[in-house]
Formats: sequence, C-alpha cells, structure tokens
Amino acid sequence: MSHKDLIPANVLIADDRLVGVLDGGGFSPADPALDLVAGWHMLDTQNRDMFRQYLGCDDIEWLRGAAWAFQQAMGLVWYYQRSNPDLCDLGRSTLNRLSEDVSL
Repeated sequence: MSHKDLIPANVLIADDRLVGVLDGGGFSPADPALDLVAGWHMLDTQNRDMFRQYLGCDDIEWLRGAAWAFQQAMGLVWYYQRSNPDLCDLGRSTLNRLSEDVSL
C-alpha cells in the first residue's frame, strides 16, 4: 500500500516524531517507492541518508523514489505557481534536494 502524497502538509509531527498521516484518500496498492518521495520533500541530506538506511532500500528502489519525487516536484512547481505559492516552493526545494543529492 502507498499513500502517494506524503508532503509536509500531510504529516503530523509532535516532539520531533511522526505521530500521524493525513489525506489517505489516495492510499492504495502502488509502487512502494512512491512513499520514499517524503525523504526529498522533508529531509536534509543527512536525515535522508538515515531514512534510507533505516528502511533498507536498495539502489533501484531508492532511484525509483527519486524519480517519483522528481515527477511530483515538477508538477508542484508548474501547477501551483499562481494558485498556491507554498506548494510551488515545496516543489522547488524538492528539486534542489534532488539536484544536490550526490548518490543519484
């Protein structure tokens, strides 16, 4: 199962821990690498590396997650450019993280 939309607005954090996930309407069977997108939306390089190690992702799954993150970030930038600048900025920051990730 995959959430398919793990962006900062859809996660609840308390005391620096994940305590909940919102907007599960798209939760369905899918490529599990879709949920790795959250790593690029929300985590810096060091924390993203810990995230990957904790999950035990192999190189292929990790690259699929990066590809999904790229696809979603591109959509955030162009689709929300005028209607929701915060989501547009999220897309831009995700693209920056992807372009700076030396493991890709």
